Amino acid sequence: MDWQGQKQAELWMQILLLVFSVGALATGYIIGSFRMMILIYAGGVVFTTLVTVPNWPFFNRHLLKWLDPSEAEKHPKPQKAVVSKDKKKSSKKRELDQNHPTVNGMEVPA
Repeated sequence: MDWQGQKQAELWMQILLLVFSVGALATGYIIGSFRMMILIYAGGVVFTTLVTVPNWPFFNRHLLKWLDPSEAEKHPKPQKAVVSKDKKKSSKKRELDQNHPTVNGMEVPA
């Protein structure tokens, strides 16, 4: 299933579940049967599952073009530089230590 197919399947799922839940509620209220309401809703869930879960051909209309492995190796994905949080903290701590001298963890008056 492609990306557009996933979006379409989710939209169909939401629409079908909404229609079946409203229909089940209305039917159950009119007939006065909680059992009938649950059966209609359960049937709707099963129907929705059969429509949206399998990988039907109409969900595969926008196929993705994958790169060959040799092409992917020629154009590697750029990596972000990782900055350690410890280095940031230690530089801030050093800066504070220079501004406020301490002895045994207590600030010394200037």
